[in-house]
Amino acid sequence: MNEVQPQLDELLFWSVENVSVESVDVADAVVRVEARTLASGAACPGCGCWSERIHGSYLRFPRDLPTAGKLVVVSLRVRRFVCAEGSCPRKTFVEQVPGLTRRFGRRTERLRSTLVSVGLALAGRAGARMSDAFGVRVSRNTLLRLVTSLPDPPTATPRVVGVDEYAQRKGRVYGTVLVDVETRRPVDLLPDREADTLAAWLSERPGIEIICRDRAVFYAEGATRGAPQALQVADRWHLWHNLGEAAEKCVFQHRACLRPAPAPLEEPKPAPDSPVSSPWPTGHRFAERTRAKHAAIHALLAAGHSKRSIARQLGMGLNTILRFSRAAEPEQLFTGQWQSRPTKLDAFKPYLDQRWQDGCTNAWKLWEEIKEQGYPDGYGRVRDYVSRNLRGKPQPVGPRPPSARAVTRWILTHPDALAESDQLQLKAVMANCPELDALARHVRSFAHMLTQLQGHQLPEWIEAATTANLPSLQRFARHLERDLDAVTDLGASR
Repeated sequence: MNEVQPQLDELLFWSVENVSVESVDVADAVVRVEARTLASGAACPGCGCWSERIHGSYLRFPRDLPTAGKLVVVSLRVRRFVCAEGSCPRKTFVEQVPGLTRRFGRRTERLRSTLVSVGLALAGRAGARMSDAFGVRVSRNTLLRLVTSLPDPPTATPRVVGVDEYAQRKGRVYGTVLVDVETRRPVDLLPDREADTLAAWLSERPGIEIICRDRAVFYAEGATRGAPQALQVADRWHLWHNLGEAAEKCVFQHRACLRPAPAPLEEPKPAPDSPVSSPWPTGHRFAERTRAKHAAIHALLAAGHSKRSIARQLGMGLNTILRFSRAAEPEQLFTGQWQSRPTKLDAFKPYLDQRWQDGCTNAWKLWEEIKEQGYPDGYGRVRDYVSRNLRGKPQPVGPRPPSARAVTRWILTHPDALAESDQLQLKAVMANCPELDALARHVRSFAHMLTQLQGHQLPEWIEAATTANLPSLQRFARHLERDLDAVTDLGASR
């Protein structure tokens, strides 16, 4: 055993000093290695004072890397020392073996570093499956905790930094992400979108030369205060995205122009007016029940039955029979609750009918549209009106018109990249609507400036866009004018 022990020390703990292997016990599934420390003393982690006075000892059982498909557990006897410094708040402390243990650690350092490498390469779920394959069963959360416990790698101050927002909880909580534009790697995350937070971060890094940012007011203010020496550049992706949103609003406002004008039809001959018009359509349960009773009562009267006899046969009151017998048509009985009463929806029914003819058959979307126009009631009344009055109406014969989003996509796409069918439909739409034709010209001229970095032409484009009869495009142009310097310097980040 005296000859084997140095070999075991060198094999098992070749990178660890002051550890001696006393025995190795191999069971069916576990290899237990008993070891002890050989250091004469240890430094107090609180004050750094060296101590050789032993207070006691106990066993630690950190898990090690598996070998030959078996788990390896180290039974390590460590000592507790008494701190010799009287002013130190620690009275006793436990020695740690560098390269083997750490405080509260349940794994050896080499097993921990191996799991960290797996977590960095494969992240949570895939890393947990890989660890299980080589005999270390850990959860995905354990791997993620090991990865997040690593210190942040040292990063140099970027020359060109990108500033944008990210959602911690979409629609509620947002933060700021900072990216090195030249290496395309994230640099830091800020907890909010406040100008003070961004200014404080930039002021600590005076080497930043260019800030490529969103056009939000708080980012502009923070960049100006935190890095006055840096050149501010508007991010091209946000510019194009904002232009796309404005273009879609313009197309939606002219959605009536997306359907080609139908050919004029011959006017039908007017039908003779009926003496009494029915306030309820065919199929309404109350109307059908009244019509059936009216027909049964008048059939029995025509057969010669008396009104009292009819009341007994049908189980009705005599007054009800008298009322039905006096009505020549069942529609004369539709009084009171049968009559159509004015509702809050009446003012919006012509708009709903027109949108139905335009091809919008979604009751929820129709409700949202009239709600923006001031409709005060809920969705249920719109749904009932659509199901009872509009579902049976025929829509115009012909192909379904393109949606506003599809037309916007055609306008934002380069003409050479459009399919032939899309080009034909876009030409038909622009020929039918001069405003959308003007919108397409403005969008394509802006795209040419954006890709060719011709920022000097921007004031002329803004002047042309503000005079167009397109309110959404006018608002976009006015917002560009407020941040004109950052938008004009687009080419500086290249």
